[in-house]
This record gives sequence, C-alpha cells and structure tokens, in this order.
Amino acid sequence: MDSPRWLPLESNPEVMTKFVNCLGMKPTWQFGDVYGLDPELLGMVPRPACAVLLLFPLTDKYEAFKQEEEEKLKGAQQDFPDVYFIKQTIGNACGTIGLIHAVANNQARLEFEPDSSLKKFIEQTSKMSSEEKAAFLEKDESIRVTHESSAQEGQTEAPSLDEKVNLHFIAFVNVGGQLYELDGRKPFPIVHGKTSEDSFLEDAAKVCKVFMARDPQELRFTVIALSKDSY
Repeated sequence: MDSPRWLPLESNPEVMTKFVNCLGMKPTWQFGDVYGLDPELLGMVPRPACAVLLLFPLTDKYEAFKQEEEEKLKGAQQDFPDVYFIKQTIGNACGTIGLIHAVANNQARLEFEPDSSLKKFIEQTSKMSSEEKAAFLEKDESIRVTHESSAQEGQTEAPSLDEKVNLHFIAFVNVGGQLYELDGRKPFPIVHGKTSEDSFLEDAAKVCKVFMARDPQELRFTVIALSKDSY
C-alpha cells in the first residue's frame, strides 16, 4: 500500500504558531525567524528558546553523509527513553513532525487548552515506539486536517501532492542537558553533545552551521526558533 502524502508546510513561523494553537497549544510560546547564526543575530531571538527547526535541501552530498552517519551509528546503543521521537512515514509531513518533536519534548514548559488534540496525541503515543507513533499519526484526523489547512496558508502557493519536494524539516531540542537532532527520516535521535537552557540556541546554531557547510553552494536554509512569547 502506498504511504500517505500531505501537502508540504511552508517554513513560515506565523503559520506554524497558528497550527499548534489550532491544536490547543496556548500562544505563550511562539515560533519566530532566526535571521542569522552569528552572535549578533542570535541575540535578537527572544529567550528562552526551547526548540529550533531547520529547513534544508536534501542534496546528494547530504544523502551521502546521512548514509555514512547511519552506518557509523548502527552498532551503538540507541535507546533514548526520555526523548519523544516519531518516524516519518507520511510524504511531505516533515514540517508537522518537526512541530510535534518541538512540542512533545518541551511539554513541561508549554501550556495547553484542556481539550488540546496535540497534547492528547502526545500523551497517547508517548510510550509507543517511533514506528507505532508514525502509524498513529497516519490515523489522526485532527492533526491531518490542521496540517492541510496550514499548508494552504503560506505566502507561496502550495505545490501539488505529487510534486517532489526536496526540502526537509528537522528539530533540535534539549532533553536532560543533551542536544538532540530529531529527524523522522533517520532511525533514531542523533546526540550532538551537552547543552543547557542558556546555551541551547547557540549550540543548535553550531549544528545548523555544519549542515550549511556541507553544501556551501546552497542557499535554501531556514532556521526557526520556538521562544517564550515576546515576538
């Protein structure tokens, strides 16, 4: 059976904030653009920030690196019980999966409406494997419908369902003082070393720079932070 496909989500912080608000997350934290990764521009991002989303192009160089990385990490112990991680089995759903990763790993800090369908989804799936979470997402109508309407809301016209989109969202979060890269196309979370609430944004920015350095000719990178509401 073909895996389902959704319309891709635009890297637009307003659309993303509205998306999670529609699913019952209160607007005490909001998504906002990170205009650059040098100290001066990072200094403009409201603090605290609890998650960073990176949109980047899936180039041949990146795919080769991804394969190497997975081979290298295959034998290592990859068990992260405190990290909420969901595999991507729905085409073009990486934006929504990035948002779920950002929210699910920061539940204690964020606030939700009593009937929040996003909070309910996270609670119902928290003990599942990453594959089981993915199957559960495929059946979740409230998230799918909100995704579809959000995908139509961006400033650019949404591409057709069949159009191949070679841009991909991943999330960076701090869980237990470790910086994690959460990518639904990978088999497990990737650890990028120690971090703290104070240094999280700078630490995530360093990893984003590594992604950019891999494809120096590429300009299609966007960074978005989830920050306490002062945008």
